[in-house]
Amino acid sequence: MELSVYLQDLLQATVKQLIALQASALAGSDPEPLHQLRIQLRRLALLLELFEPVARWPEGVSSSRAEKVCRRLGMARDLDVLRDRLEHVFLPQLPEDEINALKGVRKQLKRERRLAIAEVEEALRGRRYLKLLARLQAWLKEPRFTSLGSEPLDAWMLEFHAPLISDLFLLPGWRSESASDLHQLRQRLKRCRYGLALSPGPHLLPWLAQLKRSQQLLGELNDLHVFELALDAGRSFQPDVTCPVLTSLVASQRQVALLQWRDLAAQWSTSSTRLSFHQALLAPVVGGLTRP
Repeated sequence: MELSVYLQDLLQATVKQLIALQASALAGSDPEPLHQLRIQLRRLALLLELFEPVARWPEGVSSSRAEKVCRRLGMARDLDVLRDRLEHVFLPQLPEDEINALKGVRKQLKRERRLAIAEVEEALRGRRYLKLLARLQAWLKEPRFTSLGSEPLDAWMLEFHAPLISDLFLLPGWRSESASDLHQLRQRLKRCRYGLALSPGPHLLPWLAQLKRSQQLLGELNDLHVFELALDAGRSFQPDVTCPVLTSLVASQRQVALLQWRDLAAQWSTSSTRLSFHQALLAPVVGGLTRP
């Protein structure tokens, strides 16, 4: 398959998903469409970046523009995760006095989400985002490619994969447990996973599953860290004193996730695992188009 054909089909599928999710994400009642829309925006940003040598993108279409929209939707998504964990994971396990002590926190989270949803509406109805979608749709009707577009897809996959993994295993998050280092590694694993998913063969699917598991464990650790910060922010009480059961639950969940992450990080860090991963990336692309 030619690079131009693959890219056009992939972009068509991504834009279609963005348009389909727009109304549901704006409704705001169900957090899942917003989550899926952010995933599609991340994929769009990576697609525009990685395949820039293949396409002649119109003015105003760029990876950075898609990333900016995605960031504006981030606060609402983070608050949805916090509220879901508090309401459905922790509260059912708490005594009545701790539930009462958390009323102020729960009200504050609701207020903050209302503000965040207003930001979502402004971003998705904004001129810049709508122009981005319109220009992508126009490009799909009359696509323009560089000379690279006529080259076969599998002959160039190494070049598209290389930026995703260049220094991935050198990041401090593999050996550090600081929140900032783990967050940085999580972002890079997410980028690597979404980027590789744009052009996978069946031989990469087990590695994509492993990347997803790694990302999920680091996401769990990040969510628990953010949850602890949210409890501390602006409160007149100390959570470990006023809500000892909640504090214990958070610490327990963090310890479980940390132990699981240590095991997985140790697997990734062996030379044999890294060699196998790199060899899989060198293998030719097999099979047909896989869409996000």
